[in-house]
Amino acid sequence: MSTIIYPSPIFGPIHSRRLGISLGINLLPADGKVCSFDCIYCECGFNEDHRPKQTMPTRHDVAEKLQLTLQRMKSEGQLPDVLTFAGNGEPTCHPHFPEIIDDTIRLRNAYCPDAKVCVLSNSTQIHRQSVHDALMKVDDNILKLDTVDSAYIHRVDRPAGNYDVNQIIERMKAFNGHVIIQTMFMRGDCNGESVDNTAEEYVVPWLEAVKTIAPQQVMVYTIDRETPAHGLLKATHEQLDAIRDRVVAVGIPCSASY
Repeated sequence: MSTIIYPSPIFGPIHSRRLGISLGINLLPADGKVCSFDCIYCECGFNEDHRPKQTMPTRHDVAEKLQLTLQRMKSEGQLPDVLTFAGNGEPTCHPHFPEIIDDTIRLRNAYCPDAKVCVLSNSTQIHRQSVHDALMKVDDNILKLDTVDSAYIHRVDRPAGNYDVNQIIERMKAFNGHVIIQTMFMRGDCNGESVDNTAEEYVVPWLEAVKTIAPQQVMVYTIDRETPAHGLLKATHEQLDAIRDRVVAVGIPCSASY
């Protein structure tokens, strides 16, 4: 099984299916994962297989490496479309995440003012006021909501600690529309249990939750790389298109990535 462990604190640029030319900002250690989820489909593998020995990069290190990279990209005439907080786990777990967001916006404004600042998050830290306030400052606040079914979440996303999807939805509403919902749809099974969330029993309540959150956009996607768990299958183009069209029909922009 192959997995991807990203360099830290800066990686890329890479071409993202959903975001364009993306310069990655990884606030987690360069030798392993730190995440409040342990998703069975994570391209970085299972948490227990990639326990880091290194520490998280410091705020100073992130800003210094980002500035050097942006200076080089500008001199080469290749500016990013987006600065994306992603990498080896959950970026909002970093203790200085809010301050790093401020540094990143400052550097973006100085070197590539047309680029967006984007955060890919699993939503587990949005109850913290400092994280909420920081996410309100970024251009694309992309938060995960794979389903509203608690049993499915614990089977597939496998959150650490107490995770209440209804509380997550309420916290998403608190962004007052400044949020993009990202949902992984897939088929197949894992350890003899179905992981298919494309059926009506999952899509209908998920869509109702999306309507109450009233996000600026929804992104639906499916597996793109090898997964640590066996038996997982991509959702079909037809399934993703049908879900996308239902979101659009209720007046919310939605994209599908295959």
